[in-house]
Amino acid sequence: MSEKVQYHVIVYGKVQGVFFRAETSRSAQKLNITGWVRNLANGNVEAVIEGDESDIQKMIQWLKKGSPLSSVSKIDLQKSPSCSNFTSFKITG
Repeated sequence: MSEKVQYHVIVYGKVQGVFFRAETSRSAQKLNITGWVRNLANGNVEAVIEGDESDIQKMIQWLKKGSPLSSVSKIDLQKSPSCSNFTSFKITG
């Protein structure tokens, strides 16, 4: 089992009103990722994802593409120094 890591992610583009959060949650659960996702007032989406590095890399690739109706222009990633040990993945905000 690889080391558990956490990333803070901001997703830019057409990512609200296009089922982005629901699809993110579905993908996270499939990949055994915990954390949360929420809409931001400026139209972007923020997420914290936590899991094994290999699963996190798959999740990051998914976030770069997004849901079928979304149009992701870029994502900002910041690796966290520690993990929060979330028990599930939630849609918040």
